[in-house]
Amino acid sequence: MQPHETADDTPGPAASPAQANEYCRQKAGPPGSALYYALLQLPPSKRDTAYAVHAFSQEIGDIHAAVHDPGVAHAKLDWWRQELARLFAGTPAHPVTRALAPVVKQSALSREAFEAVLHGAEMDLSQMRYLDFVGLTHYCDAAGGAPAELAAHVYGFDDPQTPALARALGHAITLGRRVSDAGVDARAGYVYFPIDELQRFGVTAADIQNGKYSPAFVDLMKFQHARARQAIVEAAAAIPTRDRRKQRPLLALAALQLALMDEVAASDYQVLHQRIDLTPLRKFWKAWRAR
Repeated sequence: MQPHETADDTPGPAASPAQANEYCRQKAGPPGSALYYALLQLPPSKRDTAYAVHAFSQEIGDIHAAVHDPGVAHAKLDWWRQELARLFAGTPAHPVTRALAPVVKQSALSREAFEAVLHGAEMDLSQMRYLDFVGLTHYCDAAGGAPAELAAHVYGFDDPQTPALARALGHAITLGRRVSDAGVDARAGYVYFPIDELQRFGVTAADIQNGKYSPAFVDLMKFQHARARQAIVEAAAAIPTRDRRKQRPLLALAALQLALMDEVAASDYQVLHQRIDLTPLRKFWKAWRAR
């Protein structure tokens, strides 16, 4: 997840609706980003609404990347909790929540759905390692599943199971990002691969943080890749047929993540010293073909 501008760069409380929407577009999906191409799959009338929801998740997700003092990071999370209270009281102050105000009314989004996104950020502030896959699963659900479920309500659905199934897909995509973002995560101090799996493959967290490539590291990455790929494919296939068109942005993000992991595999998992990405044309093509 790319760090974007901090709260100090936001437009002031008097920002117009157009300014608030533009802030959300730049925060969540600047041109060239995966989300930019994914949200092109939505009708234009729905894009600002979707950008607002994704911008909220991005603001919360960026806290651990942008703020290195735990006390300040927790204070920012507390501020966002207060801002949620203002949002649901009808007096939002931040450009993102100002953009969200009509969304909350139109989509009947609950405050609990937004609070669930905060939980993922809290996990990133409280731990940088996970003992086992159960712990990593809980993290992926909070950090990726909750935002995807929130977005699913905005994309629209007819099948009542769709939001929960979207959550499962968001969870799987986040698991996949641990493969493609392993180097980025390590440089920020995070090694998400479970400790018991590192031990099984004979790789240490220090090896990953120090950019040490080895056959054991490649074996570890192949295992992580295969598991994440299977999770994404199965979760994407589970999205109900009658809602697949409406949920195309999420399906596009899944397709883009699969393609990115394949690109990482083609490099022999050389992700510790560089960030591998897809070309803009390939992103557009993969997102457009997602069904």
